Amino acid sequence: MRVLMTGFARQKIRETARYIQSEFSKRYRDDFLYKVQETRQYLATNPNLGSMEPLLSNRPTAYRSVVITKLNKMVHYINDTEDIIYIVDFWDTRREPNAQAAEVK
Repeated sequence: MRVLMTGFARQKIRETARYIQSEFSKRYRDDFLYKVQETRQYLATNPNLGSMEPLLSNRPTAYRSVVITKLNKMVHYINDTEDIIYIVDFWDTRREPNAQAAEVK
């Protein structure tokens, strides 16, 4: 399966990477970006990786989430007709979860 990332998800990764570098270090930022890429590769071969996202269960699309680090998780859904996994958001697990769920389009 192909794994595509929405523009919104790319923006969130950039914001998170900048934050990690400014608050921690470049090495932690690089580790985060490596884990994002590694998880994308796992998704390509294991589309059902992660668990159903309960905060998005009322939506017609079945969203799943995968923990990237203790503080971040990746939200995605599978489009079986196109054989594509769409990564739609990255959540900071310290933030208000309902506010983050409202951002998912």
